[in-house]
Amino acid sequence: MTRPLGETEFEETTIERLKRLGYDYLHAQELFQRGERDSLHEVVLYGRLEAFLKKAYPTIPEQEIKRLAQILTAPDGVKLINRNMHFHQMLTKGLEFSYEVNDETYTPHVFPIDWEHPENNDFLVVNQLPIEGRMSRRPDIVIYINGLPLIVFELKNPNNEQATVYDAYTQIQNYTYDISQLFNYNAFVVISDNVETKHGMPFADYDFFASWKSIDGRSVDNNRANTMRTLIEGLFPKDRLLNYIRNFIVFLEEGSKITKIGAKYHQFFGVNFAVNEAIRATRPDGDRKIGVMYHTTGSGKSLSMLFFAGILSRHPEMENPSIVIQVDRNDLDEQLHDTFVQGKSYIGHVHHAENTEQLRTLLRGEAGQIIFSTIEKFRKKEGETRHPVLSERRNIVVIADEAHRTQAGFAGGFAAQLRYALPNASYIGFTGTPVDFVDNNTEEIFGHIIHRYDMAQAVEDKATLPIYYESRLIPLDLSAGDIDEKYRKIIEEAGGDDEESESYKRKWAALEKVVGTPKRLRRLAKDIVSHFNQVANPFQKAMIVCMSRRIAVDLYNYLREIPECPPVEVIMTGDVSKDPKEWREVQPGSKYAHIKSKKEQEEVKAKLRDPEDPLKFVIVVDMWLTGMDAKPLSYLYVDKPMRGHNLMQAIARVNRVFPGKEGGVVVDYIGIATSLKEATHKYTQSGGTGSPTYDISEAVNIFMD
Repeated sequence: MTRPLGETEFEETTIERLKRLGYDYLHAQELFQRGERDSLHEVVLYGRLEAFLKKAYPTIPEQEIKRLAQILTAPDGVKLINRNMHFHQMLTKGLEFSYEVNDETYTPHVFPIDWEHPENNDFLVVNQLPIEGRMSRRPDIVIYINGLPLIVFELKNPNNEQATVYDAYTQIQNYTYDISQLFNYNAFVVISDNVETKHGMPFADYDFFASWKSIDGRSVDNNRANTMRTLIEGLFPKDRLLNYIRNFIVFLEEGSKITKIGAKYHQFFGVNFAVNEAIRATRPDGDRKIGVMYHTTGSGKSLSMLFFAGILSRHPEMENPSIVIQVDRNDLDEQLHDTFVQGKSYIGHVHHAENTEQLRTLLRGEAGQIIFSTIEKFRKKEGETRHPVLSERRNIVVIADEAHRTQAGFAGGFAAQLRYALPNASYIGFTGTPVDFVDNNTEEIFGHIIHRYDMAQAVEDKATLPIYYESRLIPLDLSAGDIDEKYRKIIEEAGGDDEESESYKRKWAALEKVVGTPKRLRRLAKDIVSHFNQVANPFQKAMIVCMSRRIAVDLYNYLREIPECPPVEVIMTGDVSKDPKEWREVQPGSKYAHIKSKKEQEEVKAKLRDPEDPLKFVIVVDMWLTGMDAKPLSYLYVDKPMRGHNLMQAIARVNRVFPGKEGGVVVDYIGIATSLKEATHKYTQSGGTGSPTYDISEAVNIFMD
């Protein structure tokens, strides 16, 4: 009879898996016996670090090697996250080390790891390492690279139902206080009870830990019995681990707040595939079509673009490329731009082309720049028959965000002008929407789909949350007998090319009148407040989607009449020639007008993202339905006809992971159920699987089960 797999056996099995990948192994006791460790407080194996540095930099004198090792292992920073960030910079970017020999100064650029040649590094697995800090602790497994303790495993007994993966997470959190010196150097941690295995950053909430579900990046293994095997075989081959540590960890800085983020498996594989395609496409004989990255909305597309741009900008074959990040909407532009600016320690300086002239100047300038621009800035000036050539270099990569919306118009449109301006550039499209939601052939423009990560898999992985649908229809105030047929036609045309036609605008205006009657909006306001106050927890927020700016303002006023209504703000565009002046006046119950400046919009966005802030509702018409990420957003109240990718983008506002949030809820007041089913069908026909939304009754069934 085989012995059940306990914690010790689980640890041994994990070590065996790593040994099969070529890692050396020592029990912690052996480090003392071999003289590799003198003190329980010390977590760096200095003998191994110095041995690597001597071999890698033989011209540096031995006494200077010891000083170099001390510099590399003494990161600056009052807080642990600051020290960890400073160490990561030295680890991945190296440092200038000055020393003198015979009155001559030398300043080589040194790295504590040979990133290009994994076989030149010392990979060591140590288990049961006793460490003295504020308390005495003993992590299960520590992986050393060249004597630096970069990865910590905390394992729980698979046969003890009380010992869960969350307990392993809690233990790691306590380690960061009790033996904080270990986490000066930590790249990431692994927690497991052999049923669930997750990797993540020691400073992150548990909800942001993730499973690694692929070994080759093409096939996905959702079998929980394989979680540790898939992680080790998929991430811990030596070359992959070095690639991950060097290229797929970023520190986002927002003011004094620092957030450390590591890629999930779909980002790691997708970006690596995209980099390979970029190298191919930009060669002299390349076709300039890198391909399409289809990663569902909410699964970290902005970070994937950051990793892709960062790796490409440093890749020797790209010879210091220029990277143009091109978007079609200002709100998306700012969301993505903010991510790149916050990741400055990873990506360097980012240029934001404010106008056409500045864009032209930047693109005519030196290589090696990262430039943000909206597609419409590639416009012709008066008197130009076509856009002038700005650069003929072939190491220019254009990243198109939400690719399908921006690249039509080859018969002289903005996309054509972009190609006139940069005739030898290569193009990659990133999209969170199935590419055949629209008519133009995205694959024909950009090339094949490089990597696909659909909404169903994202929900399965808990990279995004499931979205539940609830119908709370409020009838329209109408008398016309054929209104149902008119309404159906408007729904069919929503989000299509016909939206710009006069006929469509007339129908929309007619529908707006019956949707926005005082009687109906009062009922809508009462129902939203009643529903939200019953179901939302103290940290959750909601977005209300209206048909028009007038309805948004009227609904705001009716909401303000309800005593138990939480704080609410309107976010909408302004039209100087049409706005009533009171829309630009500070509103009762707010410090803002309805028409807000850019700065005021950012302030409201910050309030929406802050779970502690009393603001609970934002009312929108078109703004913030794409590209705006607020993790506490949990409820989307829809009172506007939507369909297709516009609808899918809108509902994705509530699918972001947030501690304690089980899923997003779409509450339908106007009848989007059919459009949602059609969009889901289109989605699953596009190579996706499963359903991105579930009827609220399914949640009840799950609860009953």
